[in-house]
Amino acid sequence: MRSEQTLIVTEADLERLRQVVDHNGGGRTAEFAEMLDAELTRARVVASEEVPPDVVTMNSKVVFEDEQSGERREVTLVYPRDASSDDGRISVLAPIGSALIGLTVGQTITWPLPGGRSKRLRIVAVPYQPEASGHYNL
Repeated sequence: MRSEQTLIVTEADLERLRQVVDHNGGGRTAEFAEMLDAELTRARVVASEEVPPDVVTMNSKVVFEDEQSGERREVTLVYPRDASSDDGRISVLAPIGSALIGLTVGQTITWPLPGGRSKRLRIVAVPYQPEASGHYNL
């Protein structure tokens, strides 16, 4: 899981993500909901207007690099109902999605994947963050 790095979540995202966790507490996504819940529990919560522009919030576009392969990807972090891997819209309940929320450009994390594997990811850029653009209700 993450090392003890700072994790920043907006008040609005926290409220909505708690609903996602509650809604997905059973069934096949329960493990991922628990992982997300654990991350939210230790997050530093800030007002949407105060979140730094280089933090990955919900509906942000984020560029990350897999440190093992060097592969870079740009994705949009979305709520489960909006996910579409073909369009690069990754659910916050997907293993990589729950790893990204609240991280800042330059941070690196190791995140467990199914089958006992893990990925080490580094946040390269946040080309679009709703809050930095004044979009507080996405």
